[in-house]
Amino acid sequence: MDWLDEVKWDAHGLVPVIAQERGTNDVLMFAWMNREALARTAELGRAVYFSRSRGRLWFKGEESGHVQTVHEIRLDCDNDVVLLQVTQLGHEPGIACHTGRHSCFFQRYENGAWKAAEPVLKDPQTIYSK
Repeated sequence: MDWLDEVKWDAHGLVPVIAQERGTNDVLMFAWMNREALARTAELGRAVYFSRSRGRLWFKGEESGHVQTVHEIRLDCDNDVVLLQVTQLGHEPGIACHTGRHSCFFQRYENGAWKAAEPVLKDPQTIYSK
């Protein structure tokens, strides 16, 4: 059996993926992969996702330069969530979020509202204006 056949793909042929920073164990982002994206990630050692909004493969950092080197790929006990242990690289190492922050999970619930709990490390306008 092909290792990709063991993944429980959803009705759209996708599986959720969590990118976790190697060393700190910070959760950097959540994304989706299709079969090809997971195969390419394993082959290249670089995070390749499936962009639902673009309808195509998305090589993390293709626009921003903030690529993810993949050290380990794990599958959860139900075979329906993938965990990547990554190193976040790029012109500004440590930025994983399109908002210019370290992590996409920068909002914290406090007193009935969501508050930004992490600073913007670089203005996203300057990241994506290339």
